[in-house]
Amino acid sequence: MPNTISITAIASLSALGNNQDSIWNNYQSKEHCFVTTDFGSQNVLTAPLDTTSKQEIEILKNSDTKYKFLDNSVLFAIVASRKAIYYAGWKTGDCFGINIGSSRGATELFEKHHIDFINTGKAQTLASPTTTLGNISSWVSHDLQSQGPEISHSITCSTALHALLNGVAWLRAGMADKFLVGGSEAPLTDFTISQMQALKIYANSNDGSEYPNRSLDLDKKKNTLILGEGAAVCCLEIGKKENALAFIEGIGYATEILEHNISISAEATCFQKSMKMALATTNLSEVDAIVMHAPGTLKGDLTEYKAVQKVFGENLPLLTTNKWKIGHTFGASGMLSIEMAIMMLQHNQFIGVPFAEAQIQKKSLKKIMVNAVGFGGNAVSILLSL
Repeated sequence: MPNTISITAIASLSALGNNQDSIWNNYQSKEHCFVTTDFGSQNVLTAPLDTTSKQEIEILKNSDTKYKFLDNSVLFAIVASRKAIYYAGWKTGDCFGINIGSSRGATELFEKHHIDFINTGKAQTLASPTTTLGNISSWVSHDLQSQGPEISHSITCSTALHALLNGVAWLRAGMADKFLVGGSEAPLTDFTISQMQALKIYANSNDGSEYPNRSLDLDKKKNTLILGEGAAVCCLEIGKKENALAFIEGIGYATEILEHNISISAEATCFQKSMKMALATTNLSEVDAIVMHAPGTLKGDLTEYKAVQKVFGENLPLLTTNKWKIGHTFGASGMLSIEMAIMMLQHNQFIGVPFAEAQIQKKSLKKIMVNAVGFGGNAVSILLSL
């Protein structure tokens, strides 16, 4: 059984758009995607889907009576999955595994059903089946009529990259030849935003900053996390495929003992371990760039940066992130970072953070690492290569 894993397609929908050309064009722009949204009694910065993606979701919802009752997190995943298998040349009804997770799951729908229960004392018939986390992969499988295994999970903000790890394991074990993996998140609800505000990590919508999410600004004095919504999935195939966009060169994962419900250690021990594992057979100098998790929080950005320093020493790769632009999409964020890394490899162009210290690309991009971590210190590092 070959160890090489090919990524033969990737698809997403987010504030950046939902086709590869528009997404790449948006990455080259120095504008962010945040808008001020009215949530009850307050205005909050968020990064919602672009207009075209919203229209596609509405078309999907109205295409089947059953889809009208599904949460946006499920609908996002269906749209992205349809695009991905089309790009990869997979056919509806093919035998492939599916592992698409979500940090929060059917957040909006769950909140709606709970409000109905509080008001009436009764739960609606579809309350349970439409809000279970496994709903995502099950409905994607239903939509694509796939014949393989279906898996959904929540491993907080590293959910999508844990899905990728699982897909790699199935492929290398010889239990499947193809796997569709990723994450989907629709967290722009009153309660979810209130939770982030309660943690005192959400950005202030009234500070007037040109870039309200200061991801990778290691000198910032306050937390600047902003939520975005979206989904991203990729197609994995065993072996070195001619149509591969990139290859998975290394995988790493680690979990550290909690010091606090939401924190990781001062030097992100989990990231140090996950990056070293992913780099097991790779010379440090071969890593050209890292797409960091960097959510825009004081401790989150700094601890990950210290971990990178611990692993790479003085010769750091180019460092970047996309959260200054599209916010934190929780369980989908890791795969959106994979997409960004693949695009930089394909175009041989580093996309930096506009307000960070300038970094000059001095050589061709051949290998890029992607990091993700979530509540519970569950880090994942993926090394991609051309």
